Amino acid sequence: MSIYLIRHGETPGNRDRIVQIPETPLSDRGLDQAGRLARRLGGHPIRHILASDQARAAMTAQVLSGSLGLEVESEPLLQERNFGDLRGTPYAELKEDLFGEGFAPPGGETWEEFHERVDRAWEKIERLALGLDGHLAVVTHGLVLHSLAARHLLLPEGADQGGESSLPRSIGNTALTIAEIAEIAEQAPGEEAPAWRVVLLACTEHLGSASPGAEEGITGI
Repeated sequence: MSIYLIRHGETPGNRDRIVQIPETPLSDRGLDQAGRLARRLGGHPIRHILASDQARAAMTAQVLSGSLGLEVESEPLLQERNFGDLRGTPYAELKEDLFGEGFAPPGGETWEEFHERVDRAWEKIERLALGLDGHLAVVTHGLVLHSLAARHLLLPEGADQGGESSLPRSIGNTALTIAEIAEIAEQAPGEEAPAWRVVLLACTEHLGSASPGAEEGITGI
């Protein structure tokens, strides 16, 4: 069994560099990206789809749903970090570093609150994955993927496990990360829960020449 972690497709907010609101839909390009990903995953034994209930992730998941013949389970815990009063603001107008370590957006989530929520989402992801006879697809957002990778996954050999700074800054739209249960030897001594090892990290090869550039990475939430 494996966990397929997927970022949503492109939105007008990604394209125009705007801090997104929950209702932001996919752009035409984003729908095309989701279709390309669905074709890539067509032969994979995915048994369940879990997705953020924010529009851009839900729409991406629905494209996968139509291709794979699976229902989508909606999960609010997988929402992007809540930037509160800053949602809808062009990045060019921001006076603060949205991703700064100590930055707490007015009316939004602190990093601590965000990571705690993602930890609860991971508990559900792991529980679902362990109960399937195939793979679990999880459609979510860039910062959620960074939090999961930094806090719950074994990164590929050579990557520093010290924190989010070791992760690829650019997680493209519809990027695919696959984690599988690690061999016993890879788990920490005394560890009771299974460890999940990343075997594919932030891959967008299904997009071909339509692959997004670095400007559409983590900072394009």
